[in-house]
Amino acid sequence: MTGALRRLRALPLRSRLALLVATAVAIAVAAVAAGCWFATKAQLESQMDSSLRNVSVSDEYMQKLFIACTRPDRATAPPIGGYTVQLVTASGSTCTSAGASPIGVTAADIAVAAGVRDDTLHTASTKSGKKMRVHTYAYETHTPAPGLVPGTFAVSVARPMSEIDDPLSTLAWVLLAVAGIGGVGAGAAGLWVARTGLRPVDELTEAVEHVARTEDLTVRIPVDGEDEIARLSRSFNSMTESLASSRDRQAQLIADAGHELRTPLTSLRTNVELLARSDDTGRAIPPDDRKALMKSVKAQMTELASLIGDLQELARPDAPTPGPLQVVALHDIADTALERARLRGPELTIRADLTPWYVRAEPAALERAVVNVLDNAVKFSPSRGTIEIALRDGELTVRDQGPGIPADELPHVFERFWRSPSARQLPGSGLGLSIVARTVQQSGGEITLSPAPDGPGTIASIRLPGAPQPPPGL
Repeated sequence: MTGALRRLRALPLRSRLALLVATAVAIAVAAVAAGCWFATKAQLESQMDSSLRNVSVSDEYMQKLFIACTRPDRATAPPIGGYTVQLVTASGSTCTSAGASPIGVTAADIAVAAGVRDDTLHTASTKSGKKMRVHTYAYETHTPAPGLVPGTFAVSVARPMSEIDDPLSTLAWVLLAVAGIGGVGAGAAGLWVARTGLRPVDELTEAVEHVARTEDLTVRIPVDGEDEIARLSRSFNSMTESLASSRDRQAQLIADAGHELRTPLTSLRTNVELLARSDDTGRAIPPDDRKALMKSVKAQMTELASLIGDLQELARPDAPTPGPLQVVALHDIADTALERARLRGPELTIRADLTPWYVRAEPAALERAVVNVLDNAVKFSPSRGTIEIALRDGELTVRDQGPGIPADELPHVFERFWRSPSARQLPGSGLGLSIVARTVQQSGGEITLSPAPDGPGTIASIRLPGAPQPPPGL
């Protein structure tokens, strides 16, 4: 069985489908043929039994049979209309109609002759080996025949089983031929159905092989209908579209990263070359200029480190982190971020109103997201400006008094490397809000930026699912 299954799996899918269809149809035809044969057999046997039960042997014929049994030279008793008649006594002796081979007597026949039972119906064989269907019933004669004592006898009426077996044999050959023709036809039909049904699969296979060979992700398969093949085609089209989009995003990320890295690297290279030329030529750079130059180098190194860190963060999968999320106190994270914001903007006024709120998130990623939002508020706030932070019912809002974001730029603020034209002179890579948006989405929340309703500035809102109380046992 295992070897047959292994050989079946080794066949092409088209051949397997054709073979399975042919096998299924052959089994169905065989089952129908067998059912037809058995039903016909039962019907013929029922008709024969009914005809045997309806045969009535007259007293005149029984007189002839009695005489034939005792005085064969005086009279004969030929078969009645194709039925063989046999007299059975309680002792088991028999007398059969003329020209017929005696039929074997069973215990049931003797029981009928002895008056123990009324009748019996069974199959027996003659002395010549011919199978007969026999109905034996009690016969009581009141007209004594010469040499016979009046009493009760059994009469067996029989017909040859060949009347049933011969038609059934012919029917079996006919059904076998029909089943064979049906099996061959089913195989041909199965092969045609497999070729027709698998044509879309062939097209899909060719498309996949083309993509694997050429890496051309623009290939699309025509979709027709709503069946499984159509669903598979749609899934393939969606997959290639997603792969193409992912490849485009990767190419765009590399191009944007190269563009962003070029500026600090160029500036850093210029400053380093100035320092190297000063050492090579022996011309000392004035102390103030050298101090400013070193400060610029440090700032560019810091910017490069920050940009590389942001790129590493963006290189992580877009799916949620593989480790389990932890229950963290959002108000504590916000409070820690506030301390860092106060250090970066000591001249700013920062007001906070934080109520407890517990969420499930990655602590380090969520803290970085909140810090990035506050850094933007500090960066764009005017000198001696005010930043308001509030946490109520799972919504963290940060409002600054900066210039705000034009309405036409709001749809782009969460795109990678996007920076407002008015902010290009400020430090930053344009990746902070993109990282914030992804971190918040991974925690099941959402972030929005909107203009302040009553004056200049921008309101950043982070909404995260959670509860005001920590889970039991935390």
